[in-house]
Amino acid sequence: MSGNVELLNETLAGARAEGRAALVAYLPAGFPTVDGGIEAVKAAFDGGADVVEVGLPHSDPVLDGPVIQTADDIALRGGVRIKDVMRTVREAHAATGKPVLVMTYWNPIDRYGIERFTAELAEAGGAGCILPDLPVQESAVWREHADKHGLATVFVVAPSSQDARLATITAAGSGFVYAASLMGVTGTRESVGEQAQDLVRRTRATTDLPVCVGLGVSNAKQAAEVAGFADGVIVGSAFVKLMLDADDEAAGLAAVRALAGDLAAGVRAHAS
Repeated sequence: MSGNVELLNETLAGARAEGRAALVAYLPAGFPTVDGGIEAVKAAFDGGADVVEVGLPHSDPVLDGPVIQTADDIALRGGVRIKDVMRTVREAHAATGKPVLVMTYWNPIDRYGIERFTAELAEAGGAGCILPDLPVQESAVWREHADKHGLATVFVVAPSSQDARLATITAAGSGFVYAASLMGVTGTRESVGEQAQDLVRRTRATTDLPVCVGLGVSNAKQAAEVAGFADGVIVGSAFVKLMLDADDEAAGLAAVRALAGDLAAGVRAHAS
């Protein structure tokens, strides 16, 4: 069975055709429970997310700040496994028909087996993977299997990436490019900053892939700001914090749905 890279491509192209950026939400699998995590992904889609990244909880999430680390710890203590991540992707995609990716560090895939992981993700209806710590020069075997199964390989670029390095990364990637708006870990911030705009400009000079900006966006105003220069706006910690702070799961889901609605309005602020 082939994965849904084409659905991802069509979704991002559709947003561009509407003259707006896409809204990409991030939520970890298994948080607050496996079932609750599935409902959270559905809530983000219900609110207006175009794409959702499902995080594979990891004990050493080097790109993620304290909010996502806390959620990952809850998921891991709850016994989440890769099969639960695949179930999250399967049920969220089946319920919405929208593209769902997995964001994961390399070690869990390496231990699980590349062929097994890509085959199961495709069978679940996944659109691809975001791999923040897989060096491009070591990615050939992964990309071979991902391509075979119809999965996108999304790499992360940062403000520190030199132009030649950007070209190497974007030539190897598919789906979109994840532009980390600043140096550091995930988390909400007061300002996304000019670094992100410069990074998008330099990245676009190397590729026709959509460039989506993450790290720091937490409200509609910031989403509108980033949507003014990027192809997609990625929001993670703000959603996870709402779930962490909620009195109960139902309140958390309602808050996720509401924030997705606000952010969806934000990315449409510049729609032509």
